[in-house]
Amino acid sequence: MKGLRALRQSTLAFTAATVIGAGVPAISAAETIKVGILHSLSGTMAISETTLKDVMLMLIERQNEAGGLLGMPLEPVVVDPASDWPLFAEKARELISQEEVAVVFGCWTSVSRKSVLPVFEELNGLLFYPVQYEGEESSRNVFYTGAAPNQQAIPAVEYLMSEDGGGAERFVLLGTDYVYPRTTNKILRAFLNANGVGDEDIFENYTPFGHSDWQTIVAEVKDFASQGKRTAVVSTINGDANVPFYKELANQGVSADDLPVVAFSVGEEELAGLDTEPLVGHLAAWNYFMSVDSDENFDFIDAWHAFIGDENRVTNDPMEAHYIGFTMWAQAVQQAGTTDVDAVRQAMYRQSAPNLTGGTAVMNTNHHLSKPVLIGEIQADGQFETVWETDGLVVGDAWSDYIPESAKLTADWTYPWVCGNCEEPRF
Repeated sequence: MKGLRALRQSTLAFTAATVIGAGVPAISAAETIKVGILHSLSGTMAISETTLKDVMLMLIERQNEAGGLLGMPLEPVVVDPASDWPLFAEKARELISQEEVAVVFGCWTSVSRKSVLPVFEELNGLLFYPVQYEGEESSRNVFYTGAAPNQQAIPAVEYLMSEDGGGAERFVLLGTDYVYPRTTNKILRAFLNANGVGDEDIFENYTPFGHSDWQTIVAEVKDFASQGKRTAVVSTINGDANVPFYKELANQGVSADDLPVVAFSVGEEELAGLDTEPLVGHLAAWNYFMSVDSDENFDFIDAWHAFIGDENRVTNDPMEAHYIGFTMWAQAVQQAGTTDVDAVRQAMYRQSAPNLTGGTAVMNTNHHLSKPVLIGEIQADGQFETVWETDGLVVGDAWSDYIPESAKLTADWTYPWVCGNCEEPRF
């Protein structure tokens, strides 16, 4: 990748810094537009979320360098909900009611998102949520810039079942014990059943956040995989529990050739703290990898390293989701001429912005993006080599076809419908 970057003879052209171009009004020193940043900087999820706080600070700084928005500078308001789910709700209320932020970028786990959701709906706040999730939710106050199940989980399992992916016939579903893994695995079990995989060929297990003793579970997985059929592991393990999990795989000699693991919550940031040599060949499914060969990606990496002051700091998929979400929000504010939530929401529909894979992200009226799906193999340097990707963009679908109506989660809001001759959803 560095060789390709060395060949480029272009200057930095990072889109988020040029949402407002020439002719912007002078920034007013008297007023600011506050942007809330709601990510865990301590506790079990800090391993994943701290870098998202950092990238938001970078995006805000670059927007200010380009003139701010509506003639005003952006002011970041950072809080630490400390991987404490009720505290997420308290901090969200503080950001909206006391700090009067115009928008919030934040959360990682679905339990944190569901904790804050009633607050955003009560106070009519606006949340940009940047992480893959289980679907079965639609809120007028949230834009979901991470992957829905049809943009990550389902394609990953389809790949594992394919000839290219090894032709798996038995599946181990390992997850952290909360809503995202349990709902995702409910969807995956229904999908596997529909494709001829019986319940006897599915092993499912959940562990608490921060779980550290994986010896027995990995031994059970190895035993399950030794029973004749090609087996693969699907991991929805979140946070710092991934470190001892992957270490135990290596300790027990679990190789990707014999028992591939595809992860939905492990990217470059999580691998940065691991010895990746024994993990080579294991997989992850995302919509972006740092190793993607595109000018947009190289520019983003250059901007990130310049901001953070460390050439060793990696980029990852949720960072790209914040980049896309922030770019679209800034464009929507400019288009609406205000930070009013209702006006910005309407301006968000059909917004488009460059993604970092060299294409264009589109915000659909269901509050989900159209995104490519990539599957990558872990390399010895902690990066991923893309081994499979969709031909084009996949439209995010919040509601899975694989969960029967009787089993779907209930909600206090109505799913948006699109009127016949307009693009705005009605709630």
